[in-house]
Amino acid sequence: MLNTNSYQAKQFNLSGLNGISDRTLEMHFKLYEGYVKETNKLTDKISEFLRDGKVDQEEVPAYSELTRRLGFEYNGMVLHEYYFGNMKQGGLGDPERTSGFFRAAAESFGSYDVWKADFVGIGKMRGVGWAICYENPANG
Repeated sequence: MLNTNSYQAKQFNLSGLNGISDRTLEMHFKLYEGYVKETNKLTDKISEFLRDGKVDQEEVPAYSELTRRLGFEYNGMVLHEYYFGNMKQGGLGDPERTSGFFRAAAESFGSYDVWKADFVGIGKMRGVGWAICYENPANG
């Protein structure tokens, strides 16, 4: 993991969206930039441990903690990129009732409204902060 490339924060032109204020977006952009910065910093620190091709026994606790932190920071960076990448000007918020997603949510949860209540509830949980919706390719 000898890092020679740093991650760069991507730019997203998302002002004026429906359902989320520019102020809230600016706060998220700053959080995202912090995740990018910390990902780079932790990657550099981990690379220092690996310069001699091994992690000595006395280095294991610090190395382990840096690696755990890197997972957290990297996930925060990537999840923000997915989050911003799914926003668009003129978005409607809820999907069309005839869309495949609307039907899949209704089939899985009994109704789209129950799915949405669950999804929003997870996003509001303390300590979690993320709710991700995806389709499991193994079982649809």
